[in-house]
Amino acid sequence: MDSADVPPVLIIDDEPHLRITTGQTLELAGYAPQAHESAESALAALPEDFPGVVISDIRMPGMDGMALLAEIRQRDPDLPVILITGHGDISTAVEAMRQGAWDFLEKPFAGERLVEMVRRGIDKRRLSLENRRLKAELEAQQGAPGPRLVGRTPAMQQLAAMVQRISRVEADVLLFGETGTGKDLVARALHARSTRGEGPFVAINCGAVPESIIESELFGHEKGAFTGALERRIGKFEYANGGTVFLDEIESMPLALQVKLLRVLQERCIERLGANEPVALDIRVIAATKVDLKAAAEAGDFREDLYYRLNVVTLPIPPLRERREDIPLLFQHFALVAGNRSDLEAPPLDAAGISTLLAHDWPGNVRELRNLAERYVLLGAAYDYRLEALLEGATPDNGGLPLPQQVELFEKSLISQALISQRGSVPGACEQLGLPRKTLYDKLKKYGLRAEEYRH
Repeated sequence: MDSADVPPVLIIDDEPHLRITTGQTLELAGYAPQAHESAESALAALPEDFPGVVISDIRMPGMDGMALLAEIRQRDPDLPVILITGHGDISTAVEAMRQGAWDFLEKPFAGERLVEMVRRGIDKRRLSLENRRLKAELEAQQGAPGPRLVGRTPAMQQLAAMVQRISRVEADVLLFGETGTGKDLVARALHARSTRGEGPFVAINCGAVPESIIESELFGHEKGAFTGALERRIGKFEYANGGTVFLDEIESMPLALQVKLLRVLQERCIERLGANEPVALDIRVIAATKVDLKAAAEAGDFREDLYYRLNVVTLPIPPLRERREDIPLLFQHFALVAGNRSDLEAPPLDAAGISTLLAHDWPGNVRELRNLAERYVLLGAAYDYRLEALLEGATPDNGGLPLPQQVELFEKSLISQALISQRGSVPGACEQLGLPRKTLYDKLKKYGLRAEEYRH
């Protein structure tokens, strides 16, 4: 067994026979005990982000268990510490819990109780470190190139590769996808990964701006250009100079304004309302639509010449129901983000939760999933973390998949979630899933999963 896969447990006790018996009990249970006779030597050997738990006797010469607890809490308040107390020493145990101990054991204690306590502590530690890792990753992304496109399905891998490739060129882009699929996220990723990443990103929802003022919003106006124009105003296009303009719901743009947009795309200049001098633009335009613009052009609802001008590079964004294998991963990602934002820990998904997520049709796509994950973190305890209650009676729909395919999808998602929760540990995933090692390896091969990819 790879030692990296075995959760470590730090044991501190000045009595050799207790160190030995505790260590043997934990080793038989599948853990890696590390025994120390003093708190000082244990602290010297305790690494940052220690992935296990600490077990310590309270009464020891030199630094005792309470002083050790205080020092560990100062270094890492999320590290579970289990203290061992003497018989009848309840007041000390209460004080230890008050000062932040994970739990306590009263001598003599049963090996089964020790193992169960360590198991729960390891689970808590794993979740804390995962939250910490994600928080650090999110903070690092503030200066990194663009938002993450989360997903392991071929459709998302292809989309991520296309975003990386297209971001390097100056071509305008048309994003096509249903409501809630993440068109805004893809547009921001394209901008951030491009040479314009340091410039402004100006998003305009063409369907939300009143038709009476949209021309002024986009192109700006001079003082006195119309009643109420009391001063010069810079429009969105001009404000975006050196950066990117994102035109969301471009199918909602009035036909008369589409003519002027076509000129902007061709000549890269605008004229403010009431002005005669053109203003040169250095911008990239990313447009997004949820309708078939070619069909809209044929029906007379969208200018055909503008459609062909926008259609230089088109990126289709798949709906969530077409990449169901990504649903548990995305849900966990959104839950961890919500947990970090609200300082709450997101409970891990169980089999029933995964089944509920995979059975839903997700008409609102990724946006609906993100909202559900946030409700799960903020309100889940009120419903005992039952996702079906939080979905509020939404009708299950398996997307017309045959039963064998549904079963395979569910099984693959369970294995993937187990590997995520065990950080790529095959023995840990075997224990969580109740599978023999060979059976799990066979299923990993069948579904094209690689345990090492889950260790980072």
